[in-house]
Amino acid sequence: MRRIVALALMIVLVAGVSFAQGNSEKTATTSAKTLRVAMECGYAPYNWTQTDDSNGAVPIVGSKDYAYGYDVMMAKLIAEKLGYELQIVKLDWDSLVPAVQSGSVDCVIAGQSITTPRLEMVDFTTPYYYASIVSLTTKDSKYASAKGLSDLSGGTCTSQLGTIWYDTCLPQIKDAKILPAQESAPAMLVALNSKRVDYICTDMPTAQAAIVAYPNMRILDFSSTDDDFQVSQEEINIGVSVSKKTPELTKAINGVLATLTVADFNAMMDEAISVQPLSNN
Repeated sequence: MRRIVALALMIVLVAGVSFAQGNSEKTATTSAKTLRVAMECGYAPYNWTQTDDSNGAVPIVGSKDYAYGYDVMMAKLIAEKLGYELQIVKLDWDSLVPAVQSGSVDCVIAGQSITTPRLEMVDFTTPYYYASIVSLTTKDSKYASAKGLSDLSGGTCTSQLGTIWYDTCLPQIKDAKILPAQESAPAMLVALNSKRVDYICTDMPTAQAAIVAYPNMRILDFSSTDDDFQVSQEEINIGVSVSKKTPELTKAINGVLATLTVADFNAMMDEAISVQPLSNN
């Protein structure tokens, strides 16, 4: 009888250990299914840093702060649809592509244009936003009434480092005095607000967010004229960059983006602009 009881006890113990191991493996598998998304967390309305989780902001890895904005909204949607836990990784602009290449993050959702040079280093999804190019100046500037690029001739200007705004667009302005590129979008806005430059070049969402933070600024949109910045579609299409080693992830994200329309993108961007904290610019 004792042998029978002992044997039964052993079976229960073994079953318990097996169950615990199974649960442990499931937990490990679940926790490993994380989508690590990199962004600057300082580029409103695409992404910014805030001190709490208001509006659905997501914690930044290794920080007490939270990230929110259009890119975070998009990252949350993608992660939810694909069944991933989301992690937001805060990196400098120049570190974003290398982070994808090294595998330290799974993708970058940070307002990146789908340019040919970037495509040589990483893969991109289909666009998750289409951003037209504009200029920003102050309302009291002599360039405030500019109707086209020719009216910006001779002005002092700058933009963000490593962007088509600085590398491609500003050189198209005749006799422009182009100052060194700024390390971030907020920095270029500060340069304009402090009148170190006459105008800057950026995209429409960034400009729309800027005039909320800086009511003294004015958007110069020449898109309805023949005297506008000349850019290719790839330079205004914004995509998610993914490692060339993970084509399955690119395909999965594309599947999610295919369920959205341009109207959906614009509605999300309008929401991001409406809740951006003024302190980010």
